[in-house]
Formats: sequence, C-alpha cells, structure tokens
Amino acid sequence: MSWKLIVRAGPKVERSRYDRLEDALDALEARARELAQDAAGREIDLKFRRFEPVEQVVARIELSGPERLIPKVRAGVDVRGDGSTEAYLGHVKRDVVEPGKGDTTYRALRRALGAAGKSR
Repeated sequence: MSWKLIVRAGPKVERSRYDRLEDALDALEARARELAQDAAGREIDLKFRRFEPVEQVVARIELSGPERLIPKVRAGVDVRGDGSTEAYLGHVKRDVVEPGKGDTTYRALRRALGAAGKSR
C-alpha cells in the first residue's frame, strides 16, 4: 500500500508514490510552497464577471491512499492565483480544512489527516 500524490499545474500533471504518509505530506508541502511562490495570477474579465487571482486555482495537489483502487483518504491543497493556499478533504465533495490560530495550511492538513510531524 502506498500514497499517491498528483500535482496539476496548468496543463502539466506529475505523479509520484510514497510508502509513508509523512513522506507524501512533506512532498506535498514542498511542491505547494514552490508553486505558491511562482503563482502569477491576474484578473480575468469576461465582461459579465471578473475573476480575481484569489478566486482562481492555478495548481492542485491531490493526495490519496493508502489503498490503490478505492483510497480511504483523499485530500489536497489548492494554490490560488495570488499565491495563497487552501487545504481540503474529499474528492468530489471537498470540505475545506480551516487552519487554526497560528497554523499553516499544511499543518492544518496534517492535523486533519491525523499525521503528526513537523510543518513549517
């Protein structure tokens, strides 16, 4: 059994597998921080509606596992156009994981998944 990490950034899709949840969460955090730093969203004006950078998802990092066919856990992080991040649980129906006071998005996701460990 392993954890699968899928990174969707624009048209590019990267897939990787990890034996431990902690390793997968470390990789998720590192990649999300990198993508958030490079996020260069700009306002999109469709004449009838405007989308601000914070309303746009420029990258999505999905974590699933440990089962391969029907994973019990599905979670991830959305990277917004303004560089902010938002953690969620679920797949089709996503529940936002709200960070607690002084928490980062990544620490909140670890807490929600019951994974102890360090998070910057």
